[in-house]
Formats: sequence, structure tokens, C-alpha cells
Amino acid sequence: MEPRRFDSHSDRLSPRQGSETGRALVIEPHLRSRLRPAADARAKAALRSPAARLDEAVGLARAIDLNVISSGIVPLGEIRPATFVGKGKLEEIAGLVKTDDAGIVVMGCALSPVQQRNLEKAWDAKVLDRTGLILEIFGRRARTREGALQVELAHLTYQKSRLVRSWTHLERQRGGFGFLGGPGETQIETDRRMIEERIARIETELDKVKRTRKLHRDSRKRVPYPIVALVGYTNAGKSTLFNRLSQASVLSADMLFATLDPTLRAVDLPKGLRVILSDTVGFISDLPTMLVAAFRATLEEVIEADLILHVRDVSHEDAEAQALDVEAVLSQLGIAVRDGAEPVEVWNKIDRLDRDARAAVYNRAERQPAGRHPVLVSARSGEGLDELAAEVERRLAARRVILDLVLDVADGAGLSWLHRHTEVMTKALREDGALAITVRTDPANAEKTKARFGWSHTHSH
Repeated sequence: MEPRRFDSHSDRLSPRQGSETGRALVIEPHLRSRLRPAADARAKAALRSPAARLDEAVGLARAIDLNVISSGIVPLGEIRPATFVGKGKLEEIAGLVKTDDAGIVVMGCALSPVQQRNLEKAWDAKVLDRTGLILEIFGRRARTREGALQVELAHLTYQKSRLVRSWTHLERQRGGFGFLGGPGETQIETDRRMIEERIARIETELDKVKRTRKLHRDSRKRVPYPIVALVGYTNAGKSTLFNRLSQASVLSADMLFATLDPTLRAVDLPKGLRVILSDTVGFISDLPTMLVAAFRATLEEVIEADLILHVRDVSHEDAEAQALDVEAVLSQLGIAVRDGAEPVEVWNKIDRLDRDARAAVYNRAERQPAGRHPVLVSARSGEGLDELAAEVERRLAARRVILDLVLDVADGAGLSWLHRHTEVMTKALREDGALAITVRTDPANAEKTKARFGWSHTHSH
């Protein structure tokens, strides 16, 4: 195994004092076949270096306060069906586990149930694969009832696939019912049935949550404020940016998956437009399919958003690969980019760049296609946030219609309807006693407004 040591000063993901949950060894298997040249530059960017993948695996382990004793990269010529790694590496790692007195081995890859069982026997330690590790983190981060249910659903789906007679008690049989009962079902069948029953109950509860969330979204649609959703790779700085823009106090820490449950806040932009800002769970490469499915209800805030801000950490060496991972998850969620509604790319953490690196990033931003220039910001220092707010207003205003209306001053019901369904910008009493009102709304609502009131003219700004 090729060891990789971490500088305590540069490692931003060190566990908190007194919170250690176990001594762990982190291993990043690396298939040599991954070294084949990529077909194009964008695909090449998606190929992370083994060191970068190991850094992320260590960060994930430390996110649940595991004390990472040592870590390293294991080059592999092929994946062994029984143990994932070859016999030589199996014995080498067994020696390291014993020497370091590690109770947990984290594998930065997905393991089959059989592979996990065999590795635990060979190393006499608990083995966590990438999926299990992410589930552990999500289990700790869930704060709301919905988040807890979604994590439990993903956990149970994962556990169901792990019931492979790993323990002897699963081989016992329970007697049948009645005097002439047969051999009954095995313990493994009982465990699987109990898991399936619990999954069914959770899915029923989540359906209720989903209906409630839809009611909330429908009520927000009646309040005529556009929704702006923040998405991005985990630890890209979404929550820090959210706090800056909304003056909220959402947990923002330099760690993986600091935020899990969605948060929404009303934000007034400089030119007076009010928006609903939504902070969402961060994405990650190889995000387990069961988690994408489980968190679909949460991420529907993104699906329903009028504008998506894709927050990227431009100081990270794998920024391009991370961006591709986010796009892949959005695609999995069925979020198709609508015409003229491309996400705004927010290149965050420019405060971490030195002068030369900053100049290179600005040059790269300028070379982006017209209309798709990213906004460069530092959520920590506040640099670039005025430009971001202006870009958000420009994008939203381009898709919203402004109507000049004339109402009878006695039409209280009509005025109330406008306040409920549109954004009332100005009101003024005309010389003839009528009320001149300027409202702003989305195109669909604009048609309803025109049909109800008529209008003097339409314009945009």
C-alpha cells in the first residue's frame, strides 16, 4: 500500500477534540485501467487522481469523527470477486490493521455484500465501504423528521442487500405455527421480512411528507416570489453563501455534508426583488443510488426552482470533476435545463487563491461562452456578492413580466388578488380617481392577470 500522510495544519477535516468514534485505516483502491487516456478534455477532467480520491475518503471518515491512523492507495490490476483486493494486499493490510490497532477499515469504493463479509473475516475488523460511510454521515446530519426518515430508508435498503448470512444466528430456523408446524422461516428470512415491512411504513410516511411539501410549494407559488436553489458539490461553500445572502444561521463548517436538511429563507435583492433562497444537501461523486432516490423529495426544491445557482469551489484541484458529478446527479433527478434557464455558475472560494491562480481563474471565466460567464465570489469575505445579486436579478427579471394596470379604487377584492398572486411594485392615485398599479409576475401568472384586469401595457427592465 502506498501511504499518504496528512499535514495537521493543512488538513481541514480533523476530528473535534474528544469526539473520536474509532481508530480507522482508510484505503483507496485504484484500478490501473483508470489511467487510460480519456476521449476528450471534459472526460479527462472527470478522472480524479488517486491522491484526490484518497483525500476525499479521509474527509468522509473524519466527518463522522473517525480517528484516521493511516491511509494509503492500493493499486489493483483487477477486482477480485471474493475480496476486491488480491491475496498479497489482503495480507499486507491485515498486518497494518493489527499493527495500528485499527477497529475499522474504510474502503473508498463500493463493496458487494460477499466482499465486505470476507474482508471483515480476513482483517478481523469492521469494514465500511463508500456507500456505508456516506450513510453513516447522513445518519448523523439529519435533523428534521423528513431527513431522518429518508436516511433510515436508505440505510434499510442498504442493509437488506447485506443479509448474506454474515453471522451464524442468521442460519437458525424458527418453528412454524400450530401443532404440525413445519420448519418455519430462517432467521435471515425473518430479518428481511422485518426490513421490508419497515421500508413500506417509511415510504408511506414519506408520501405524507411529500404531500405536505407539495402543499407548501403550492402556497409559495401563490405568493409570487421566485425560488433560487443553491446546488453544488459537498463542501463547496453553499451554506456559507446562503448565510451571507440571507443573514441566516445555518450550520456552515469546513467539512463534508455539514448541511443535510433543506433550508428556505426570503431574501430581498438590491433592486427590490424578493426571492426564496433554498439551501440543499451537497452532492458527491458516486453518490449511492438509494440516497438519490431517498432524497428526491428534498431535492424537489431544486426541481421546482426558477433559478439554480451551481456553487463551485474553484480552489479545489478537482473543481472540474466535481462540477461534472453535480451535473450527473441533477440529470439523475430528471432536472432538465430549460431553454434560457441554465444554472448560474458561482465560482466560490477565490479568497484561497494566490495572485497568479486568481488571474488564471479570471481569464478562464472570461473565456466562457457569452451569456454563461460565471460569477466569482468569496462567500467568506463577501467579495463578488453584489455582482452575484445583480446577476440573479437580471436572470429572473428577464423571465418575469411587468404589467401596468388601472383599477377602480373601490375594487378591494381585485387589489387583494394582485397582492396574493403578483409582486406589487408601485401604486399611485391618478387624477381621474383610478388606481394605477405596476406589478411583476411570471409569464403564466401574467396571462391570468391580463384576463382578469386587462392592462395598459407590458414592459420589462
